[in-house]
Amino acid sequence: MEHLETLLSQVAMSEEEYGRLVDMLDREPTEVELGMTGALWSEHCGYKHSKPLFHHFPTTGPHVLTEAGAENAGAIDIGDGWVVVFKIESHNHPSALEPYEGAATGVGGILRDIFAMGMRPVALLNSLRFGPLTEAHNRTLLRGVVSGIGGYGNCVGVPTVGGEIQMHTSYSGNPLVNAMCVGVGLKTNLLSAVAEGEGNPIVLVGADTGRDGIHGATFASVELDEDSASRRPAVQVGHPFLEKLLMEACVGLAEDHSDWIVGLQDLGAAGLTSSAVEAADRGNSGIDIDVTLVPRRAENMTAYEVMLSESQERMLVIPHRKYLKEVIEYFKSWEINATEIGIVTSNGQVTIRENDTVVASMPVNIMTNPPMYTNDTAIDPVVELLALENLSLEPDIDPLITTDILFDLLQSENLSSRRWVYQQYDHQVLNNTVLKPGGDAAVIRIKGLKQGLAVSTDCNGRAVYLNPQVGAALAVAEAARNVIATGARPVAVTDCLNFGNPEKNEVAYQLEKSIIGLSDASRAFETPVISGNASLYNETPGGQIMPTPTIGMLGVISDAASRLTISPKIGNRIFLIGGSVEQSASTLAASEFQWTRTGRIAGSLSIDLKLARETGDLILLMHDEGLLSAAHDVGDGGIAVALIEMSFASGYGFRANALDLGERLDAALFGEGPSRFLVATDKPDLLISLTDGYSIPVTELGEVEATQNFSFGPIDVDLGEAYTRWNLGLDRIIGQDFTDDGNGDF
Repeated sequence: MEHLETLLSQVAMSEEEYGRLVDMLDREPTEVELGMTGALWSEHCGYKHSKPLFHHFPTTGPHVLTEAGAENAGAIDIGDGWVVVFKIESHNHPSALEPYEGAATGVGGILRDIFAMGMRPVALLNSLRFGPLTEAHNRTLLRGVVSGIGGYGNCVGVPTVGGEIQMHTSYSGNPLVNAMCVGVGLKTNLLSAVAEGEGNPIVLVGADTGRDGIHGATFASVELDEDSASRRPAVQVGHPFLEKLLMEACVGLAEDHSDWIVGLQDLGAAGLTSSAVEAADRGNSGIDIDVTLVPRRAENMTAYEVMLSESQERMLVIPHRKYLKEVIEYFKSWEINATEIGIVTSNGQVTIRENDTVVASMPVNIMTNPPMYTNDTAIDPVVELLALENLSLEPDIDPLITTDILFDLLQSENLSSRRWVYQQYDHQVLNNTVLKPGGDAAVIRIKGLKQGLAVSTDCNGRAVYLNPQVGAALAVAEAARNVIATGARPVAVTDCLNFGNPEKNEVAYQLEKSIIGLSDASRAFETPVISGNASLYNETPGGQIMPTPTIGMLGVISDAASRLTISPKIGNRIFLIGGSVEQSASTLAASEFQWTRTGRIAGSLSIDLKLARETGDLILLMHDEGLLSAAHDVGDGGIAVALIEMSFASGYGFRANALDLGERLDAALFGEGPSRFLVATDKPDLLISLTDGYSIPVTELGEVEATQNFSFGPIDVDLGEAYTRWNLGLDRIIGQDFTDDGNGDF
């Protein structure tokens, strides 16, 4: 019994779930069967607390080519025979223990999800969360994660073109490391991760198998605690140069020899177990594998270890039997090992052998049908009270301190320039990046096509904490605005659902309401959710993380060369579209202003999804009519921060008109209304004329000038001083452990 308890703990399986497995088998499972089933029934692989909610998602559309969750990534038809595939995934728990390798292998895993579909990865993005950088450990985590992302992506030769990062106390000890990848290719080369055809070989390609990553899937399905460091072997070790070879070989196989193969599958969480079993499940087939045939880099590995190893840079290829020799020789020409380790069967069974000894034999559909849980939900009473607070009862700010507040925001850990981060990433390799990091979204060209892709990741965890349904909708709207601000139309969403322990009622409430809000907003913008990931149990003894349903948004721009930046020209008039300057105090709820000034999160949140969609459509119409010189969404920090960011980008000053800022100066300057854009134009009369037929608020704010002065309301600052604070803010925070040479370099 003690041995069983140890095994159940290792695979994160409850006694009730073990009893369910015994009933389904009508016998006790072998150790290998238990390990494999435990991995596939884990939250990380089985989504047993989140999948029952996925029915809320809009997942179909005229251009969607894949069923959500049925393949390694989602695919969108963009016309002219071309396909875009993309997905976002988490590597949170590994990064908490080994930040460099955890982040690096997270990048490696998301890359393989893309080229497993035969598509060429063309862009990487990330979404990161850490505890306050005033704490040395959080700075160490940040440095390690950023180094890992850059180290892996740069070596593989795929540009890291965008992302976001936010700090909050709830992420201390449990950082979030979400990696997104976008790939492109011809529709005719799109592959499936399927194993079918009785007698077809199962070929393991890539790195040899070691003991790294064993129980990685189950490790990601439990809370982090004081003993988590003892699970350090669960963190995989990456080899980006081998991944580069593997990527080129797999993409080449799809482009030139797709008739040789039935399916191609990545080895990710749960390694050979999930790869082979899930491929068989897709093909309504079975598998028969001899673990002694698996190439190894560690001695005396057991069948259990081989099947659950998460060694990186491995793929599973299912070729037609008649092309087995050609496939093995093809990978050999890339100096990549390729070994037949088993066959596809038609009996629907998972059979694992060690020479002539069968160590596992059970139906595929037992392993791939984990128990599903629908937990009771209840709002956290503390949060419920916070959301009822009337912020209009709070005192307004003194006009005399507005400049100080702006400077505090600009040099804060959440709003200061992310240059320190993205300068460590190669964002121009492949020479397709036409809009680099530092704006609202990245834009990349597709060689041979006129159209381009805009991509962004977004989420404000504070807003989701305060109101999960509205907060998740706000995340979708923000991601859409970022894409629209480049001139691209949003077309599809991928999501990464980062939450705490779903067995707690308040977390179950956050998860359900967030999915509903995300779904509502995706319908409003007609952006189906075509792929994603759920990362639950993000908790430490100090508490759960802020609920963070990260949104990855894909947009398509008809002409990549016509993309918009946030940089206006001298003489441009700046307009606010989609809302007024005058804002209610409620727009300060969960804002950067509120968090920086008070360290609290409170107030009511709302979003008009109809207005958000219509405003975005109007911005795109203005762009199509050639009226816009630049565009920028109004997000964190409100109008004041968005305006000065445009000045930073152009290097020119701004002089505001005489404006009615309303009764709340704090809200007018720093409120974060959810539907607003700033646009720059040299055709103000035509812009105003175009908007006459719309019921969308339009306000002229002022003019871009060839000065170094920025003025807006009571704010009047030297642009150079403001830029220095913003540009070096993160450098100085992160560089606390080093020596400042006086030039901002550390």
